[in-house]
Amino acid sequence: MKLTNDTVASLPDTVQRPQYDRATLRPGIVHIGLGNFHRAHQAWYLHRLMQMGRALDWAIIGASVRANDIAMHDKLKTQDCLTTLIELDPAGTSAEVIGSMIDYVPIEDGNGPLINALTNPAIRIASLTVTESGYFVDSATGALDLGHPDLQFDVANPAKPSTVFGAIVAALKIRRAAGSGPFTVQSCDNLQGNGNITRQAVVGLAKQTDPKLAVWIDETVSFPNSMVDCIVPATGPTEIARAQALGIEDMAPVTHENYRQWVMEDDFCAGRPDWDLVGATLTETVHDHEKMKMRVLNAGHQVVANVGELLSVETIADSLKHSLIAAFFHKVQHEEIAPYVKPVPGMSPSNYVALIEKRFANPYILDTTRRVAFDGSSRHPGFVLPILRDALEAGGEIQGLALVEALWARMCAGTRQDGTEIAPNDPQWGSLVKTALAARDDPRCWLKQQQIYGDLDQNALFVSAFEVWLSEIWENGCEAALTKYTGQTAVK
Repeated sequence: MKLTNDTVASLPDTVQRPQYDRATLRPGIVHIGLGNFHRAHQAWYLHRLMQMGRALDWAIIGASVRANDIAMHDKLKTQDCLTTLIELDPAGTSAEVIGSMIDYVPIEDGNGPLINALTNPAIRIASLTVTESGYFVDSATGALDLGHPDLQFDVANPAKPSTVFGAIVAALKIRRAAGSGPFTVQSCDNLQGNGNITRQAVVGLAKQTDPKLAVWIDETVSFPNSMVDCIVPATGPTEIARAQALGIEDMAPVTHENYRQWVMEDDFCAGRPDWDLVGATLTETVHDHEKMKMRVLNAGHQVVANVGELLSVETIADSLKHSLIAAFFHKVQHEEIAPYVKPVPGMSPSNYVALIEKRFANPYILDTTRRVAFDGSSRHPGFVLPILRDALEAGGEIQGLALVEALWARMCAGTRQDGTEIAPNDPQWGSLVKTALAARDDPRCWLKQQQIYGDLDQNALFVSAFEVWLSEIWENGCEAALTKYTGQTAVK
């Protein structure tokens, strides 16, 4: 049955569906970046509130600034912005259709429809999932990269910008002039201090064209920091077939694990839905939660994904079945990552590692090593290298973290260990491949990528460990390096 407003009431009884009247919903949020994660996470929390008869004036308007999202726009508009969520758990599969999103604005050059949507006084939150690399952060300095061509374009064309931040600045300028007040800008991306980084991008860009507007934004707009967590694989034919097996023709269903976490600062200048009533955590210590998650889960993904890709292991779950990769993950986590993670209420670092191991091993979550390894040029400096820096400063063990970096360098050479080609998998893939191939003979040249490693190429201990591991991988293979590090041999 094709998924639409007209058919949702006739779905099989096994599928949960909205109990609220979607025709009466009113918008309160514009969400930019309508990927799978948003629909399985933030949109789900809002849907749960609506099922309780709450937050009916906080419905989501979808948006994007990327032309390659037009296909998703068209799919969701065709099915009235409904989404089928399929929970994959070893204990059993379940499904529900969520309806918290009510529209998706057209995607156009100059972002006129997006800016127009954001100027609606009813919109009180602009939320974002635009990936870690979408914030224009200079990874060497942490500052806003105002030299980036996209930001330079926005400075020259503030009324018809190309970026999400340019659109936000343009909308806030109109709202300030109209006296309709600010909205909260809420990042839901995996960045430590994501609210602070978002403030840097919005205020920093505004300063380039309208310094007085920048001051107003800095003083009145809220940028809450948050931590988000749910493993959500990409959608392909298998996921579409799962929905069809449930009796639903959904062109963009979402599969996800049986786990969600959302921790945020309670800093919303124009109000917010009561997310805390459906499991979200409002706290002043969000940074401790996000550091635990980013270091154990997000950095842990990089521990597993690069070597999994090199050894032609297709999914994260299958990687945890590989005896050497599993031993590698366990040893690095407990000896080199957990020591630099603070406990949070109800969870110790060691218990969180055990939780992540269990989640990664879920065989029903077909999360590919390729997807998880994507954009390593942002994810390694964002997730792995801060741990490495802490370990070096504390005089701790760094051999496993150096091996993680060596495995990434080997993966970026563009071939797996069996000789098959790795398709481009990073915005900087061309330069990464060139440098990775040169690093086969001169490992230090990989670490001289200052936009990634900063001054780490000056640390003799790390450089030495990296050189040894990369040489070992090229000469004897990944399994030999993992065996040497873990003290274990592969179990076939």
